[in-house]
Amino acid sequence: MDYSSWMTTTSRELPDTQSQTGRQTLTPLRAVANRCQAGNCPTVYVSDSDSASGTVVVQGYSVSGERAGIDVPDGEMLVEIPVDLLIEAVRRLS
Repeated sequence: MDYSSWMTTTSRELPDTQSQTGRQTLTPLRAVANRCQAGNCPTVYVSDSDSASGTVVVQGYSVSGERAGIDVPDGEMLVEIPVDLLIEAVRRLS
């Protein structure tokens, strides 16, 4: 399966809940790895859903496609996090 097909399938499988504003939101997220206790720093989260898709949500510093030298499709964004944070998240999820 190519990346676009995977993203389309994965996005459809992410469980949504209805917020009070009527907008769709992800199910509650659980922090797996971060660099601070306040939650205002790069963090890797997993969904509390029973989805077998293995998806994560990453909070980090936004990077423009122009700065990175690549085209970023509509609806996607680049996020920068420290490598050691990603390594820690993978270790905790293994």
